[in-house]
Amino acid sequence: MKDEQEFIDGLYARVDALRGATEASVTDALAQGDKPMQARLERDILVAERSGLLAALNAVDGSLCFGRIDPASGAAHHIGRIGLRADDAERTPVLVDWRADVARPFYLATGHTPMGLRRRRHIATDGRRVTALHDEILDLGDATRTGHEDPSGDAVLLAALDSARTGRMSDIVQTIQAEQDEIIRAPHRGVLVVEGGPGTGKTAVALHRAAYLLYEHRELLAKRAVLIVGPNPAFLGYIGEVLPSLGETGVLLATVGELFPGVRATAEDTPEAAAVKGRADMADVLAAAVRDRQALPDPVLTVEHDREVLMLDDGLVGVARERTRATGLPHNAAREHFEGHVLNALTDLYAERVGTDPYDGSSLLDASDITQIRDELAENPEVWSAVDRLWPLLSPQRLVADLLADPDGYVGTEDAAVIRRPVTRAWTAADVPLLDEAAELLGVDERSARARAERERATQVAYAQGVLDVSYASRTYEFDDKEDSDPESSEVLSAHDIIDAERFAERQEEADHRSAADRAAADRTWAFGHIIVDEAQELSPMAWRLLMRRSPTRSMTLVGDPAQTAEAAGTGSWDDILRPFVEDRWEHTRLGVNYRTPAEIMDVAAAVVRAAQPSFEPPRSVRSTGVRPWARATGDLPAAVAEAVAELTPAEGRLAVIAPRDLHRALAARLDGVRADAEPDLTRSVVLLDPRGAKGLEFDSVLVVEPGRCSTSDLYVALTRATQRLGVLYTDRLPEAMAAGLTGP
Repeated sequence: MKDEQEFIDGLYARVDALRGATEASVTDALAQGDKPMQARLERDILVAERSGLLAALNAVDGSLCFGRIDPASGAAHHIGRIGLRADDAERTPVLVDWRADVARPFYLATGHTPMGLRRRRHIATDGRRVTALHDEILDLGDATRTGHEDPSGDAVLLAALDSARTGRMSDIVQTIQAEQDEIIRAPHRGVLVVEGGPGTGKTAVALHRAAYLLYEHRELLAKRAVLIVGPNPAFLGYIGEVLPSLGETGVLLATVGELFPGVRATAEDTPEAAAVKGRADMADVLAAAVRDRQALPDPVLTVEHDREVLMLDDGLVGVARERTRATGLPHNAAREHFEGHVLNALTDLYAERVGTDPYDGSSLLDASDITQIRDELAENPEVWSAVDRLWPLLSPQRLVADLLADPDGYVGTEDAAVIRRPVTRAWTAADVPLLDEAAELLGVDERSARARAERERATQVAYAQGVLDVSYASRTYEFDDKEDSDPESSEVLSAHDIIDAERFAERQEEADHRSAADRAAADRTWAFGHIIVDEAQELSPMAWRLLMRRSPTRSMTLVGDPAQTAEAAGTGSWDDILRPFVEDRWEHTRLGVNYRTPAEIMDVAAAVVRAAQPSFEPPRSVRSTGVRPWARATGDLPAAVAEAVAELTPAEGRLAVIAPRDLHRALAARLDGVRADAEPDLTRSVVLLDPRGAKGLEFDSVLVVEPGRCSTSDLYVALTRATQRLGVLYTDRLPEAMAAGLTGP
């Protein structure tokens, strides 16, 4: 113990030295003030890099080193969350990053396959203090003993499973199991599906996989970023500290409802509306809505030009429309072509009207006359009014809002009634994939973007010229003692003497030094280096279209459990999800061990699913607490919940009350510090959730209220959130499948 404490002290001394040097370099760089453009660029890059290192050092401060491997021959290696080197000429490694190949035996070696190791040591710490050592002897012929042997090899894992929850997911870097390590280190190209029931650690595996990929392919993924998609904001908050604790801060965490820049989904759909909006055929509905905005005159549009009335009928406009559609460009990008066809048609009409010889019908106009007519028409506001009516510039928000306000004719009568809503209503998560699809169909009119850029550039140049003018006006000269000294003959140079406004403006332009994750969050067209999707079975076909556009290389890890599919829009089947995009080119693996849920609770949850699916096989629980879950009937639900909460709330850890949403207000009124209408604070000792809001989370104790009102998948989720104790309260009936595994009052 003493030797390990001395080693840990040395590691933290090195971390403190690195932190101090890094903080000093950042402070010095920021204090440099105004510098030439190249110097500022180098400064900003240094600040970004050192700030990232500083964040990593701060994140791992409390649990830096957790293990050691002793090879049968050679020096031992200490394993930690990040790698560290000594401050010597050879840069000697003193701590091995858990993701390095040399660390892999720490996770995979067994007595049957020792992988060259004679001993594996788990180091338990509390802050910077070593609290326990657990040694596993892997070379059975090695007679040396340390006094810290763990005969079962499971002490560290079981201690982690039994520890009190904090309301935030912790990393599993100390206890990664062999089947999990295989998934974490799988190649990052292609689509990998990780299926696993409750408590199998699939979310933790996915997060550690993100950390591993960033380590193994940093040059690629640091530029393109990794996107992690979760089911709801509470879940993202729950997992938000895992990657920083592993030394990684450059990952974008988002829900589907946050993946359209400038839009935040704050409203909620009914399950029926979300299901309709999520169907794959909504892509065709949106395409039809766009085509309907490419209108024909009814019956004609008139344009007055130079006292001549020109008529655009459906024949002329129809030809222009078909030729424009033939370009295959998105609606807004194609408008320039439509404008050209309409201008040509109007030019021909006008030229025929004013430039035809009345005697022989020949043209009196030459090419330059025709060009002049076209240019004059291009300045006519009535022409652009007509174009706006026939081929308007559209925004995704306006297109989708108008469609949802008046969906008749695009979807069936029943579906239209389900999704119809006022134009002014806030966006929902199911709207975001529709907005993204609309953005693909509409595209961008590059002329507007170019014009905006030119205006901004002109403003910068004008400002730069103003600065130079001030410099010229305030110039000073050094005169000699001669009375006829001429200021114009001075050789003292100022800014206005050596640079013009254009170049001066260029030098003032700042490069974009945001992280790849920050830039990706603001760019709808960003292509991520890798995407990880948790609760992937819940996403709708339209949501998958959005995500596949974000991953043109199809480098993805999908994590989920079809048995927990709750959303009506969810696809559930991996083949249904992936075949439209990658056919059968995807890998599937399954995690079969439940580390979270005790066997007594898992038996009850599995019985619920088997009642609907007799062939269902749950993951195998690795532990038993000896405490059976209980159920009680009550006539006063709020009072019974308050009493049960007092009984179940652990001295340390967290309790979740999982109940149908319409009961929350009445229940919250009886629970101190619990609000029914706010985002749940998972760090509080008691939290109130509905089954779908509990997905992916875990608590020491869980109280399930009115299980008879839950669907099979929702009830399965609710019952499997507990790591220690489970209670059930109901007023009317208890699902028959649950009864056998529950005790009475």
